[in-house]
Amino acid sequence: MDAPARPSKVERLEAEGDIAADYLEELLDIADLDGDLDMDVEGDRASVSIVGADLSMLVGSDGEVLEALQELTRLAVYRETGERSRLMLDISGHRAAKREQLVELAGRLIAQVRETGERVDLEPMSSFERKVVHDEVTAAGLVSESEGAEPRRYVVILPA
Repeated sequence: MDAPARPSKVERLEAEGDIAADYLEELLDIADLDGDLDMDVEGDRASVSIVGADLSMLVGSDGEVLEALQELTRLAVYRETGERSRLMLDISGHRAAKREQLVELAGRLIAQVRETGERVDLEPMSSFERKVVHDEVTAAGLVSESEGAEPRRYVVILPA
């Protein structure tokens, strides 16, 4: 007898998104908040977005509540699947807007490093923010590193 086929990577990520959406929907109900959930698979991770009226309290002043909710949601997925999740959570487009700002900032700093030949140290950032900057630096053909310890970890862009 053949063993059942293992679900594809996309199917596993879609299942993560479903688990996360169920968890977040329950959380919204408990908090008596309205929000619509959109699920997607972006690259090698599941992505869930919550959009609605005023959900700023779920983002926090600098995304700290969003980060905490993302970790709780990843734990809920882990509890169900037994596998560590890299799920990305966005609320009211906060991460999408932040990504745009970081891409713009990285572009300016990459140009500065090329022009001056000197390294540039950025302000401390979340892991999401650091990844966006690292990806931009790599795409531009330069090298970057993360230095420091959480929560003060930051990106350094190095000359080629």
